[in-house]
Amino acid sequence: MTAIKAGTAIEHAPGPARYAALRLRGAVLSPVTASIVAALLLGAIILAGTGADPVTAYRAVFTGAFGSEGIGDTLGESIPIVGLALALAIPLRAGLVNLGGDGQLVLGGLAAVSVGLYSPFPSAVTVVLALLAGMLAGGLWAALAAVLETRCGVPLLVSSLLLSYPAMSFVSYMVRFPLLQKGSGIPQTDRLPEGVKLPEFAAGSGAGTGVSVGIVLIGLAALIYFVVDHRTAAGYEVRMTGLGARFAGYAGVDRARLTLRLMFASGALAGLVGAIAVLGFPYRLVDGSLTTPGYTWTGLLAALLAAASPLGTVAAGFFFSALTIGGFGMEQETAVPQQLTSVLQAVVIIFLAVRGGVFRKGGWLRRLGRGADPGPLATVSPPDPDPNVPAPARGDGGK
Repeated sequence: MTAIKAGTAIEHAPGPARYAALRLRGAVLSPVTASIVAALLLGAIILAGTGADPVTAYRAVFTGAFGSEGIGDTLGESIPIVGLALALAIPLRAGLVNLGGDGQLVLGGLAAVSVGLYSPFPSAVTVVLALLAGMLAGGLWAALAAVLETRCGVPLLVSSLLLSYPAMSFVSYMVRFPLLQKGSGIPQTDRLPEGVKLPEFAAGSGAGTGVSVGIVLIGLAALIYFVVDHRTAAGYEVRMTGLGARFAGYAGVDRARLTLRLMFASGALAGLVGAIAVLGFPYRLVDGSLTTPGYTWTGLLAALLAAASPLGTVAAGFFFSALTIGGFGMEQETAVPQQLTSVLQAVVIIFLAVRGGVFRKGGWLRRLGRGADPGPLATVSPPDPDPNVPAPARGDGGK
C-alpha cells in the first residue's frame, strides 16, 4: 500500500517534479543499485563471520580510497580502469565483446615507449607522437580481430581473446631482449628521455603519487563517446544494433563495417591507455606491469555493470578503482585481506546477472519501481473460449 500511495502521489505531481521523482526512484530501484547493496550486505556477512567489524572495515575502505593520502592513488588507478572500461564499452554497446584488451594495451605501451626512446623530435612533439602511435597500434590489432570475424567467420569473442597472447608474448620478447635496459636485472626498457612524459597534477602535494594529465585524456574520450552515442546517427546505429542486430541489418546498417569501426575505436582507446601508462611513472615499460593488475577484466566488469552507457561506465570504473585502493587501506587498518574487494566486485556482477527474475517483466521489484498496482485483472487469466460457440468469420472483424 505504501508503494501504491507513493506512486499515486508521484503521478499527480507537477511535470518537472514528477520526472525528477521518477528518475530518482528508478535509480534507487535499478538493478545496479540493488546489486551493489546486495554485494555490500554479503560482504558484511563475510566480515562478521571472520570476526571483523563490517562498519570499521567499510569505513577503512572509504578512508583509504578518498582520504587525503588515498585520493591521488584512486584517481591514478581510475585512469587505466576507466580507460579500459570505456574501450570495451564501445563495441559492447552494439552487442560485440572485445576480450583482447590486454593485447591492445601492451601493444600501445610498446609503440609509445619505442617512439619515446628513438624519436628525433622535441619532447612535446614526441609525447604527442607516442600517444598517437599507441592508439594506432592498439586500433590495428583490434581491427584484425574484426576482420577475422567478418571475413573468416571466427567469432569476435574468440579472435579478440586469442590475439592477445601473441601480442603479449611479442611485447615480452621486445622488453626482455632488444629494448632491455643494459645492466638491469628487471625486464624493463630504458627510462624515457627527460621531458618525454605526461605532466602530473598534485605531484608532491601529499595526494598519493600524483595524477598525470592522462586523466584529462580519458575524460575527453568519455565525452566524445557520450556525444557520439547520444547526438549522432552513428551512435544511434550502434545502439540499435545492440538492441537488435537483425532489425538494424534490415534497416540498412552494414554489420561488417560497423564491427570494424567499433573494434578499431576500442583498440585505439586501449592503446591510448597503454601509452598513458608508459608516459607516466616510472616512465618506462616493465614486462607484465600492464597486464598483471587485470585492468582489462576490471574494465569489462565496469562496462557490464553500466550496460556500456558512457556516463555509467565512467562511474562504475571509478567505483571499482575506489574499491581496489580502499581495499589496501582496509587491509592495513583491520587486517582484513584486500582480496575481499575482488569478491565484492564479482558478487556485484553475479547479482546483476540474476536480476532477470526480479527486474524483468512480471518481477515484483519492477512493479514496485513503476509504483502501480497491477490490480486483480493483471493476475486473472481470461476465460477459455467455449468450444460450442463458433468462431467469428475472418472478414467480420469479430462482431
